[in-house]
Amino acid sequence: MSVLARSIGNAFRNKVRTAAVVAVLAVAIGLALAMLVANQAVAGKVAELNASVGTVLTVTPAGGQGFEGGGEPLTADQATTAASVPNVSTVVGTKALRLRNADAAAAGAAGQGGPGSQGGPGGQSATTVTTSLTAAVDAGTLGARNQAAAGSTGTGTSGTETSAVPPAFSLPITATGIGAEVDITGKTLELTKGTGLGDYTAGSTGALLGTTLAEKNGLDVGSTFTIKDQSFTVAGLFDAGTAFGNNALYVTLPAAQALAELPGELSTMIVTVDSMENVDAAKTALQDALGTDAADVSQGQRNLETAVSSLGSVKNISFIAFVAALATAGLIILLIMVMLVRERRREIGVLKAIGARNRTIGLQFVLEALVLVALGSAVGAAVASFASGGIASALISSNTATTPVAGQRGVPGAGMAGGFPGAPGGNPLGGANQLLTSVTASASPGVIAAGIAAVFGVAVVGALVPALLTARIRPIEVLRGE
Repeated sequence: MSVLARSIGNAFRNKVRTAAVVAVLAVAIGLALAMLVANQAVAGKVAELNASVGTVLTVTPAGGQGFEGGGEPLTADQATTAASVPNVSTVVGTKALRLRNADAAAAGAAGQGGPGSQGGPGGQSATTVTTSLTAAVDAGTLGARNQAAAGSTGTGTSGTETSAVPPAFSLPITATGIGAEVDITGKTLELTKGTGLGDYTAGSTGALLGTTLAEKNGLDVGSTFTIKDQSFTVAGLFDAGTAFGNNALYVTLPAAQALAELPGELSTMIVTVDSMENVDAAKTALQDALGTDAADVSQGQRNLETAVSSLGSVKNISFIAFVAALATAGLIILLIMVMLVRERRREIGVLKAIGARNRTIGLQFVLEALVLVALGSAVGAAVASFASGGIASALISSNTATTPVAGQRGVPGAGMAGGFPGAPGGNPLGGANQLLTSVTASASPGVIAAGIAAVFGVAVVGALVPALLTARIRPIEVLRGE
C-alpha cells in the first residue's frame, strides 16, 4: 500500500475522532480566515481613503465659515498662484450657485429673508438664480424651521420677538461650477449615465444632474432645462449616494461664473499635491503664497485622522487575531499528532524494523495531518465567507463607539445646509463612523487561498515534529516498550 493511501486510511480510522478534530480545526481555521479577510478589507479601505483625499487640499476665502463667514472671494489669479507652488500637481476652481424654482423664489421674496440668501457649498457665499428645476428634496420640518429662522425680524425695543410666517417653498438646488471632472472633495465624478461636460475652458451649456433631481423633473440624458432663462442640456447623471448630494448639479466653471455675473470669481479651490509625503510642505507653501488674510488652506487628511487611526487599530487587531487563530490551529494539529504518534509507536517500530526510513514515516503522518487540515479548511472557508463581514463590523463598531465625527465644530462646512454636494450633512469627508462602517469585507479567493496556505504550512510543522522525534527511536526500544 502506498504512503498516500495509508495516510488517507489512517485519517479515517476512527471516524468519530476525525469528525471532532475536523470540527475543532474548522472553527480555528474559519476564525483565522475571517480575521485575514477583515484585515485585507480594512487595509484596502485605508488605501482608498488615502488615495482619494490624502493628497487633496481645500482653499477657501479667509474667514469663510458657514452662513456667518466673511472675507473676499477667491480669484482666477490666486488659482494661477496656487498652481505655481512646488509639489502642486493640479488646481481645480469651483463656483457655488443656489438655484431656486421661479415660483419658489417669488414666494421666498414675499417673506423676510429665506434660504436663497444663505451660504453655498462649504459655507461660502453663493449667488441665487432661478431655474426651471424643482428640488428633489421636500422641505419637511427642518426646511420649514430654517425658513422661519431666516424670516425672523429680531427682537424689538419691547423685548418681544416676532417672526414672519414663512410661505410654502421648495428647497434650493445646489449647483457647482467645476473646472475639471471632479466633485467638490477632489474625487473623480462617477457617472451612472451619459458623458462628462467636455471642454471646461469654455462656457458649455452641458450639465451633470443628480439622479433623484433628474427623476423629480422627468429629465434624462439629452433633456433640457433652464437656469436664468438660459437653456442647458443634461450631459450625464451621477449618484452621490445621499439625498442632499443628489439634489445637486454641476456645470462648467465659466458657465457658473457667467450665470452669477462674477467672471473670474471662485468659491473654493481644490488643490492636489503630487504625493502624500509633500502634503504638509505644500500646505505651508500654499498658505504663504496666498496669504493668511486672503485664503484658508485646509487638509482633508486631517479630518480623516480619527477614521484612519481607528481603521489602523482594527487592522492591527485583526492581524493579531489572525496570527493567534493560526497558532491555535497549529497547536491543535500538534497535540492531535502527538496523540496519534504515541498511539502508533508499535506500528512505527514495525515499519522501521522492516526497513522504513524516517522520512517515509514522517511523510505518512504529515499527509494524514494534511487530510484533516484540508477537511477543516473546507468547512472553515465556508464559515469565513459568511462570518467575515459580521466580524469586521463588530471589530469596527467596538473601536468606533466613541469616535467623534469628522464634521465637528470648527471644521469648515460641517453640518451646514449649504454643504458640499454628495457630502452627508454638508461635510465633504463625512463622519468618521460613516467612513468606517462603509468597509466591506468579502472573502476573495486570493485571500482565502493565502490563509489556507498559511494553515497548511503550520500543519506540516505540527505533524512533522512529533513524527520525526518518534521515528528516530530504535525499533527494539519501541517494541520492548510495548
